[in-house]
Amino acid sequence: MVIKVFLASSSGSTAIKKKQQDVLGFLEALKVDYAPLDIACNEDNRMWMRENVPVEKKPTNGIPLPPQIFNEESYCGDYETFFDAKEDNAVFAFLGLPPPPGSKEAKEAEKAFILENGPVENGTVEIETVESETVENGTDDAEDEENLEAEEVEEEILDDDSLKAPVKQEEAQEEVEDEEAKGEDDQPVSEEEEEAPEVTEEEEDE
Repeated sequence: MVIKVFLASSSGSTAIKKKQQDVLGFLEALKVDYAPLDIACNEDNRMWMRENVPVEKKPTNGIPLPPQIFNEESYCGDYETFFDAKEDNAVFAFLGLPPPPGSKEAKEAEKAFILENGPVENGTVEIETVESETVENGTDDAEDEENLEAEEVEEEILDDDSLKAPVKQEEAQEEVEDEEAKGEDDQPVSEEEEEAPEVTEEEEDE
């Protein structure tokens, strides 16, 4: 792509000469390749420029004045629009050229792209990893809560008096049976039962 700058080498207007010098000097500073086309000495250049400047960009008299800037066949603008692009650090965008890497305009373009289209892929990956971590932590917390609830239920079961009651009843029954057994062994013998054997022995002697 060739940047075409239409100039008037023999113009008597100092304002036009100054504008042309500003455009050419800035393009050289940016190391942009351009082709100066003189409309004063070449009638074909003058006719082509007048025909290809859009109607809405032409002055009221219909004759556009140099400098006029084109990218191949595409119209870029005149000095005023070029100056505005220079102030906004958007000359490459004005010329329809990609900004060189590391340039101020390239950085501005990256910022504008992020604002319009969201963060780059690395940003989305980081967001996804953060979300996955929160999900994993959430599941771990849920499992911990379930374990705590299970432990509390077990403690309630162990502390339940209704389950301890049968155990106490069995112990009470064993104690009663032991006491009854001891009571039978410890009962006093009556006098009649003690004398009974003596009577039987005397009867046998007789």
